[in-house]
Amino acid sequence: MAVTNGEARRCIVWFGRPTGDEYESLTQAGWYIRIADANGQGGVGTRSGSIVVALADLRHADVRSIASMERMMGDYPGLPWLALISSDMPTQEPLISRILQTSQDFFTAPVDLDRLLETLVHMGGDLPVDEPNDSGITGRSQAMRIVMASIRKYAPVDLPVLITGETGTGKEVAARALHGMSTRADRPFAAINCGALPPNLVQSELFGHERGAFTGANARRIGHFETAAGGTVFLDEVGDLPTDAQTSLLRFLQEGTLERVGSSQSIKLDVRVLAATHVDLEKAVEQGRFREDLYYRLNVLRLRMPALREREDDVVMLAQTFLDAFREQHHCQARAFSNAARQAMRHFAWPGNVRELLNRVQRAAVVAEGDLITAEDLDLADIPAAQLAHASLGSTRVAAERDAVINTLRECRFNISECARRLKVSRVTIYRLCKKHRLALEELR
Repeated sequence: MAVTNGEARRCIVWFGRPTGDEYESLTQAGWYIRIADANGQGGVGTRSGSIVVALADLRHADVRSIASMERMMGDYPGLPWLALISSDMPTQEPLISRILQTSQDFFTAPVDLDRLLETLVHMGGDLPVDEPNDSGITGRSQAMRIVMASIRKYAPVDLPVLITGETGTGKEVAARALHGMSTRADRPFAAINCGALPPNLVQSELFGHERGAFTGANARRIGHFETAAGGTVFLDEVGDLPTDAQTSLLRFLQEGTLERVGSSQSIKLDVRVLAATHVDLEKAVEQGRFREDLYYRLNVLRLRMPALREREDDVVMLAQTFLDAFREQHHCQARAFSNAARQAMRHFAWPGNVRELLNRVQRAAVVAEGDLITAEDLDLADIPAAQLAHASLGSTRVAAERDAVINTLRECRFNISECARRLKVSRVTIYRLCKKHRLALEELR
């Protein structure tokens, strides 16, 4: 039997069988595990550019399998080997003694997973993570699969998209993905934070101004919309736009024209508008702070970015991606995360979402004194119960379920059958969920 690692760049060929904790910890750290038959014929195949580590698990091996492992060690002298033994194993036995002498390191059960991972880091170099796709979005959780499916569906359609989600969830990243996967990808992308613009200059920043339009306007200025002609404008925190700018934006979405401040001449432009907000625009409309007609113009297609606490499967992958990117720009010793650090990251609630994770990883990379970043380096060693994701998991899931139903209903224009089809449930279930979350369909419509 030949064992190859074509499925991954880093592979452990495991002669024996890992425990559940060993398997989970190593795969979460980026290692692909192939279970090999120590009694089988053949050898360990490798592929150019890959890193393979062989592991002789002697804890439950019989004489025949131990002899086979020793033989394979001799057949592949250039391949790094590790060994696992039980505490009561007769290490003075010739076969076992030769395996331990040939191995680069050995571990006694119960295995210290942090030390095993640290050894693998030294043997295999930088740990791999899943490569980001062409969109620039990293994630394999169910929540992010739904996001990517929506982005692929929305990108080719030349309609506005309203991106919602908490602060730090990556709304601009999603907007760039929509632009990059659209037919406008080779045209400009202009990202504007509406909340950061001085209220008296918003119109000028977005739509430009003519010379003499106001005090200090010494020359004509081209606004962000004209600069992005043929491309995409992303309006982050669109709910912060003042009323006059909302009116101008509505005119542009309705007619495809704008007027520079101080001019009465209409300029025809081809620009796709993407908008994002972390506030409830429906509530802002009810309170008179946001134009209802503009809201409906922006909310043609809707994309919800999930909070990081809803993406537990992605946290460690994202952290490793950020660490790898940091290592490319700065010298640091840290290459990966300890088992305790990975567990702490998965259990933390991340109120600041992806942005908070990035900041913590970069800080930890600077202060870490070893190859593995610890929970202490991340300031996650002593997490208050209130900040644990699992402490509020029930309420989080309920909120996510409610949001999914509302968003899908809106996308389907409140067509119950279409909503049920998209969520892959029955019509009866949609009505039951509406009752559960106290959603009045007539009022929502």
